Amino acid sequence: MLNVTVESDERLLLTVVEAAHRLGIGRTLMYELINSGAVLSVQVGRLRRVPAAALARYVAALDPRG
Repeated sequence: MLNVTVESDERLLLTVVEAAHRLGIGRTLMYELINSGAVLSVQVGRLRRVPAAALARYVAALDPRG
């Protein structure tokens, strides 16, 4: 019998690379979106993190239908 566990990634904060991967874009473009203010990011100590909710807001804003 094969036992397979699928782990759902429900973290609230993502690294810039993880956020870029979720959007299917490169790291450089992700930094451009953060620096322009298109995607919100937060500083946690010395680390830059992107809230998962910020990605959802960004994608929703891309939809021309509102």
